[in-house]
Amino acid sequence: MNRIVVVGASAAGLAAAETLRREGHTGALTLVGDEPHPPYDRPPLSKQLLAAAWEADRLPLRPPGDLAALDVDLRLGVAATGLDLTGRTVRLADGAEVPYDGLVLATGVRPRRLPGAGAHVLRTLDDALTLRERLAPGRHLLVVGAGFLGAEAAAVARRLGARVTLLEPAAVPLAHAVGARVGRELAQAHRERGVDLRCAVTVTEVTGEGVRLGDGEVVEADEVLVAIGSLPNTDWLAGSGLTVGDGVVCDAYLEAAPGVYAAGDVARWYNPLFGTSMRIEHRTNAAEQGMAAARNLLAAPGARTPFAPVPYFWSDQYELRIQAYGFLRGHDEMAVVAGDLAARAFVAAYRTGDRVSGALAVGMPPRVLRPWRRAIAAGAAWHEVTAAA
Repeated sequence: MNRIVVVGASAAGLAAAETLRREGHTGALTLVGDEPHPPYDRPPLSKQLLAAAWEADRLPLRPPGDLAALDVDLRLGVAATGLDLTGRTVRLADGAEVPYDGLVLATGVRPRRLPGAGAHVLRTLDDALTLRERLAPGRHLLVVGAGFLGAEAAAVARRLGARVTLLEPAAVPLAHAVGARVGRELAQAHRERGVDLRCAVTVTEVTGEGVRLGDGEVVEADEVLVAIGSLPNTDWLAGSGLTVGDGVVCDAYLEAAPGVYAAGDVARWYNPLFGTSMRIEHRTNAAEQGMAAARNLLAAPGARTPFAPVPYFWSDQYELRIQAYGFLRGHDEMAVVAGDLAARAFVAAYRTGDRVSGALAVGMPPRVLRPWRRAIAAGAAWHEVTAAA
């Protein structure tokens, strides 16, 4: 395999490129990224960078010397526009066609938007810096979407002294992911800190003054941030022959087609540990998946390894550190197994079927979750684990 192309120059793509070199690929290696910046870390965008606790120079994932040592053909600021599986070439926006023997797709996601102009989104370094310039004491930020990204931005804005209105279409923020009881406690933490949180509200468009609601009301604000989820960057794969459905559809080995693998936020793969197809938009998963895709791409026939992780994510909101292992979405039951929910220092466990499928901690040291991670990885029975808690 002489020529490998990695499309996507963020955490997953960089991890794939580094692993390819580490695992012995000495041939041509091309890393394509649509942003002009070298690979950088995204979680701080809605936390340290937005809060001005960090500057942009702290975000690069590797110093320039480390990137140079990879000996990659680094093509930044140019998007991939098409894929020819038969001819084994990737078409770029600048007209170039890059041939490959092996391909890793790590193109990530893009923010969902609302009709109308003038709203911020928060996905890239430039997005975060632009929004940061507009946040100041007394300014009014309206955030559409009270998921983790919107909640983190709202928390930062409040700490900077801005007024914050947070609009959420669900009756309880994050209930689909963490359960209604946990969602209500996290929502209350925002209200106690002065956020005007309105739930079960539909936003139809962005206006020059703010946003328009489903009932016609216009909510005014100085700045609007739309944080209503994301879409996998798969449009450029139309007509390629790859199966696309809320991401690049892969098997348990992350293979989407012969010699073509996917990793990171764009990959929808079958996770044998949970027996279901999933797409994970978390930093830890992106890096681990990039490494796994690279190893399987290089592996000899019969030597590939299924990618079966216990997903992990974290979120910082005010002084609260939220951490979770497993696959919480679609759970059948949630139980508080340690600590005090009302004090926002607790561990919650999640059941899917007869197994423990996830665990979440708020305001607790990381070590308290480690036994739960092991239980999830082992496919432990719910009644056994919760009885021992």
